[in-house]
Amino acid sequence: MAVYALTGFSLVSLLSFGYLSWDWMKPSLVTDVSMDPMEKSLPPAFSKPPHIIFILTDDQGYHDIGYHDSDIQTPMLDRLAAEGVKLENYYIQPICTPSRSQLITGRYQIHTGLQHSIIRPRQPNCLPLDQVTLPQKLQEAGYSTHMVGKWHLGFYKKECLPTRRGFDTFLGSLTGNVDYYTYDNCDGPGVCGYDLHEGENVAWDQSGKYSTFLYAQRVSKILATHNPKEPIFIYVAFQAVHMPLQSPKEYIYRYRSMGNVARRKYAAMVTCMDEAVRNITWALKKYGYYDNSVIVFSTDNGGQTFSGGSNWPLRGRKGTYWEGGVRGIGFVHSPLIKRKRRTSWALVHITDWYPTLVTLAGGNVSEAEGLDGYNVWPAISEGKESPRTEILHNIDPLYNHAKHGSLEGGFGIWNTAVQASIRVREWKLLTGDPGYSDWIPPQMLTNFPGSWWNLERLTDSVRKSVWLFNITADPYERDDLSDQRPDVVRALLKRLAHYNRTAIPVRYPAENPRAHPDFNGGAWGPWASEEEVEDWEGGGGLLRSKNKKKKCKICKLRSFFRKLNTRLMSNRI
Repeated sequence: MAVYALTGFSLVSLLSFGYLSWDWMKPSLVTDVSMDPMEKSLPPAFSKPPHIIFILTDDQGYHDIGYHDSDIQTPMLDRLAAEGVKLENYYIQPICTPSRSQLITGRYQIHTGLQHSIIRPRQPNCLPLDQVTLPQKLQEAGYSTHMVGKWHLGFYKKECLPTRRGFDTFLGSLTGNVDYYTYDNCDGPGVCGYDLHEGENVAWDQSGKYSTFLYAQRVSKILATHNPKEPIFIYVAFQAVHMPLQSPKEYIYRYRSMGNVARRKYAAMVTCMDEAVRNITWALKKYGYYDNSVIVFSTDNGGQTFSGGSNWPLRGRKGTYWEGGVRGIGFVHSPLIKRKRRTSWALVHITDWYPTLVTLAGGNVSEAEGLDGYNVWPAISEGKESPRTEILHNIDPLYNHAKHGSLEGGFGIWNTAVQASIRVREWKLLTGDPGYSDWIPPQMLTNFPGSWWNLERLTDSVRKSVWLFNITADPYERDDLSDQRPDVVRALLKRLAHYNRTAIPVRYPAENPRAHPDFNGGAWGPWASEEEVEDWEGGGGLLRSKNKKKKCKICKLRSFFRKLNTRLMSNRI
């Protein structure tokens, strides 16, 4: 597929780049471990449950890995992918919480009530407690389960914490955005707190350690202390490469030739993360896990282009339903793969990991009713056809409605003002406002003559509310076929309407001032008492108490919070 010639450039800086040499020592610590087979319904090629390492990176752009012809150096990721199976038709969600919730539950976000935005730090909201999670299913299959990194699935009460949702241990942050060294997170001016937790306690003693290295070290420690004869699942959710752009200086120096400062820092963070993955791989080999392991690598959403990321040549960015927001980097590396060293174009979605990994573990997925994911291991390992033929990217009824959308515009089938997107085989449909729609070229030059900004932006996007693409033939979404193929538009609108009938109400409650870290010892953490109950009336989601006197106290706290917030703002400026 040829890349279209550029007619202009978007609001990004262009960088000069040079590939830097990277010397790394090949690990030679592989051990041969013999284990007794466990009596479970394992895939035919498996005599024992494999160790599963799932690595999720944050805001890493489609273009930001070496094997996608990037200017960023990722030697370890490139090697793991080259020796495994690259997933080049792999989809994720456009923002953090939705991708993580679908990974953990195997369900579309319309089926968990998390179809709008993210879970914010002060919201009384979390992954629904009635959902059986991936780590819980793996625990049932006899696995030791561990999580290291970013949670971002809610924490307003203890029942929402990772250690209550299937993980034996947890080291990481509960919110979505923390400082890489101090672990402070501000959810608005003056609303700041510490966010690094060990289990269900605040890990004050770990402050000052760069999170990418801290998390890799924790994974190595887990592997060193676990018995490799027993199956283990480790979910490594790196904070990298989400904002803020922070990296050890020695990594930034490698990209000193880059003219764009944001891209330079971002590149350093990606390379630092690559080295962390190398250290994790070494630990797998050193402690005897590697030969019976499955390593899955995935991004959580598209890159944020104004923070150094690049999704080129795809359209759009993080937070959008264009390919740049939802097509992810993904690969699987494992000695257990039958057909290695290849690229797979099988259609795979992040919900598919739930049934795939549970099946590999010998667990029972038939008991988990209503899954939207499929077992795609035969497609990955053997090159068979994917059982998946369509993906619901999302339906968000709360997102700003498109001005030019209507039920009439959707043939009476669907209100095209509603933000939604679906893919069925080669066809992709978008309705409503899909988000920022530019093609943002790679930052390869330090200077470019003339006025280069905005020339790649489609001026008619604001006047439209329906787009149709043959995504197989046109992965860059340049040729809108909605007018030429109304028959396909009708068919996909019917699929949207079908999915919408299965959706549950949106869970997006109002923020509660009691979540302020100052009421919790200066740290983000659970704040709702056991006596309180959730009340989602009218979608407001206000947390109300059974005790009226406590409600009055909350009212007083609101007033106190406003005054405190003003003082904190003046002190921090």
